[in-house]
Amino acid sequence: MSKEEYLKDISEIKNLMNKSSKFISLSGFSGILAGIYALAGATYFYATSSTILLSDLNEIEIQKATVILVIIGILSTLTTIAFTSKRAKKIKENSWDHKTKNLIHSFTTPLVIGVLFVLILFFKNEYDYLISLLLIFYGTALINSSLRTTNHVKPLGYIQVAFGLICAIFSNYSFIFFTFGFGLVHLIYGCVIYAKFDKKKAF
Repeated sequence: MSKEEYLKDISEIKNLMNKSSKFISLSGFSGILAGIYALAGATYFYATSSTILLSDLNEIEIQKATVILVIIGILSTLTTIAFTSKRAKKIKENSWDHKTKNLIHSFTTPLVIGVLFVLILFFKNEYDYLISLLLIFYGTALINSSLRTTNHVKPLGYIQVAFGLICAIFSNYSFIFFTFGFGLVHLIYGCVIYAKFDKKKAF
């Protein structure tokens, strides 16, 4: 066996091992819908609230914003699971195996910690950095789980962290930056992933 053939075999083995350790690529269409959910929720909040400045919101409006964020999170999660599972079946990949468990663990660990911390601040009536922390921990969860997927989720994670830090600096405009960071960025990311990976295969 020549040196070139030996190196080629090693490269193929490495690629197979790498593929077997990663979860299926996430659905780009679910990213598009997550962005739409966020933009729709933000539009509703802006249309029904007296102001978009965090410091001027009353308690009822803050509670309404919290409910909207929870609904967006639940819908985005369910949509991702549904369309990613559908995509896996169409390209004949198993969506519920050890790779799934590794992905879920990598993603949920920092996210759950972040949500618990945000809940503590919420019940202490400390609202200034809730959205920034949600974006930061969500972005960290994406970065942490990026090695478990075959999609380019790491850049999305860094963008979410960046918007979270911006929210922390300009906390009074948190809802505006959330609209762009979670809503518009997800919409663009989902379109890119769909066009690059999903369009010729499946959702």
